[in-house]
Amino acid sequence: MLQQQIEQLFDQPPAKYLPAHLALFQSFKDALNSGEVRAAEPDEKSSSGWRVNAWVKKGILLGFRIGAITDMSVDPLRQPFFDKSTYPVKHITSASGVRIVPGGSSIRDGCFIGKGVTCMPPMFINVGAYVGDQTMIDSHALVGSCAQLGKGCHISAAAQIGGVLEPVGAMPVIIEDEVVVGGNCGIFEGTIVKRGAVLGTGAILNHSTPVYDVVRGEIYIATEDRPLIIPEKAVVVPGTRPINRGQGKDWGLSLYAPVIVKYRNAKTDLRTQLEDLLR
Repeated sequence: MLQQQIEQLFDQPPAKYLPAHLALFQSFKDALNSGEVRAAEPDEKSSSGWRVNAWVKKGILLGFRIGAITDMSVDPLRQPFFDKSTYPVKHITSASGVRIVPGGSSIRDGCFIGKGVTCMPPMFINVGAYVGDQTMIDSHALVGSCAQLGKGCHISAAAQIGGVLEPVGAMPVIIEDEVVVGGNCGIFEGTIVKRGAVLGTGAILNHSTPVYDVVRGEIYIATEDRPLIIPEKAVVVPGTRPINRGQGKDWGLSLYAPVIVKYRNAKTDLRTQLEDLLR
């Protein structure tokens, strides 16, 4: 019922939004906050293991249509804050079981934040995101709109988890359980990082850059109907590949190439267990 109502209101916008429409959107946002609905969710029938819920993105976009810019400033002089009335900061209490360390972090309303999540300042989580239990979002990290993060992940300092709202059918970035994303990493354009993978400092993953697996002798690329998928427990580091023809070869140039150098083992797990002391 909620899906049908959201899609109808999105596809057939009225001349004027009424209180009933605002109440419908609030019900939708409550479902986002509780994790009852998600922009994408696991699907065993899908080749990627995930499916996009386009109607959820329509609901999020609907909130921008309905809302009016309003003054949400705590202190209008020292920290002015103006945004859509439909998207204030998320309401979190001590009962939420979430650590938000002081220092300028912000979590937008309309996203799920699991128990035991740690937010180190300053970081930002956008609307539609899903952050699983016991995940750490480190300083200067960004979790974009609709990005899906699993349980027990570490999103290290200055990492960028890209978001997507349009087109509504596009896959958001998916980070599955127990993934370690190193500092200054960037994961964009619907990339899926499978359970237990480790991304070394500065690794960039997107739709157009192949990933070279030197362990299995494979090359992973995204296609029009399938995102880039990083295998379970893969350890990815930044690398290069030479340009073998034309002026690029003459100049001795190389292109950026993420490389899977090994798969996670007991030694790797021991290093990542140190993060548990911070939770």
